[in-house]
Amino acid sequence: MRRIGNLWPRLLTFENLLLAYRKARCGKKQRKSVAYFTLNLERELLQLQRELGEGSYQPGEYRLFTIYERKPRNIAAAPFRDRVVHHALMNVIEPPLDRTFIYDSYACRKGKGVHAAVARYQKWAERYGYVLQMDVAQYFSSIDHRILKQKLRRRIKDKNILSLCDQIIDTGPQQPADGRIYFPGDDLLTPIERPRGIPIGNLTSQILANLYLDELDHAIKEQFRIAAYLRYVDDLAILDDDKGRLHELREWVRERLVTDRLVLHPRKSHITPVGVGIDFLGYHLFPQRRLLRNDNGHRFVRKLRGFARGYAARILDWGDFNPSVQSWIGHAQHADTKGLRRVIFSNTLFRRGSGQAPTG
Repeated sequence: MRRIGNLWPRLLTFENLLLAYRKARCGKKQRKSVAYFTLNLERELLQLQRELGEGSYQPGEYRLFTIYERKPRNIAAAPFRDRVVHHALMNVIEPPLDRTFIYDSYACRKGKGVHAAVARYQKWAERYGYVLQMDVAQYFSSIDHRILKQKLRRRIKDKNILSLCDQIIDTGPQQPADGRIYFPGDDLLTPIERPRGIPIGNLTSQILANLYLDELDHAIKEQFRIAAYLRYVDDLAILDDDKGRLHELREWVRERLVTDRLVLHPRKSHITPVGVGIDFLGYHLFPQRRLLRNDNGHRFVRKLRGFARGYAARILDWGDFNPSVQSWIGHAQHADTKGLRRVIFSNTLFRRGSGQAPTG
C-alpha cells in the first residue's frame, strides 16, 4: 500500500484552518469559548498557524464527564481551540485514509452511518441463514498507543502529520493500569509501560478507531473471501449459511484481535439464525422487519419527561432540547414505530405557544 505524503503544507494553510473553525463551531456558536475565539478569529487562527508551523503547539486540558445511555460512558471534550486543530488535521488525512477502508465499514464515514449499515445487514439476512455477531470489549479504552502509531506509519509518511497525530494520542486522558489484561509475551510491567485508550469525544478518535481494525476488515474480506461482513466501530457482523464456518471465523477473529491487544466481549459474541432476529445498532432486526429496541424507547420517554419538567419550570427553552427530540424521531422513523411515536407524542406537555408539539 502506497503511503500518503505531502499533507503538512495543506494543513497549515489559512483556508484550511478557517474551514476547520467553521466545522468545529457547528452547533456550538452559543458557547463562551466559541464566542471568544470568534471575536478574535483572525488572530486566533494566525496564532494556531504559527504554533503548528514552528512546532510549539501544545494541546489544552480535556473536560471530563460521563453520559448514561444504556451504560456509563466516559467522555473527554477537548478545548475549542484544539478541536479546530483536530478538524484541520481531519480535513487533510481523512479523505486519503478513508479510501483505503473496506466498503462495509460504516461508522463516521460520508454516505455510511447506522441506517446504511442496518439496510446492508437486512439485505444479506434475506440471503443467508446465520449471523455471527461480535463486539470488542472496551474498544476505545483498549486501543494500544504503540500499535496505533505503527498503523498510522504504515499509511502516512509525512513526519509533521505523524508528529501531530502522536501528540494528540499522547495527550489524551490515559487509562489506569488497574484491570488491564495480560497478553502473550507480556511481563509484569507491560500493562503499565504501554499506554492505551483514545477519548470517545475526540473527532480524531473516530477515524483512528476505523483505522485500528482496518487490517482485520481486509483480512476477513480478502483472505477469507467473506462478502457478507460489516463493521460499525467495534460491532462486527458476518453472515453465512455454514454455521461451522462461522464458529471457525469467530475463533480466528478472537486470536487475531490478540495481536492488537484486544479481546472479544465474552457475552456479546454469538451465532444466531437470522430469522430469530438480532439486536444490532439500536434496532431489533429481522430480514424484512426493523423494530426499535425496547430500552431505546424507555430511555427516550425518561429524557422527554425531564425536558418537559425543565420547560415547564422555564429552565429549558424549546431550542435546548428540540434537536435531541428530532434526532430520536429521525432514528425511530427507520423502524416500525408509528404506534410508539403516536403514544409518546400524544402528551400535550410539549405544546408551544404556537400550539404545535413535536411530530413523530
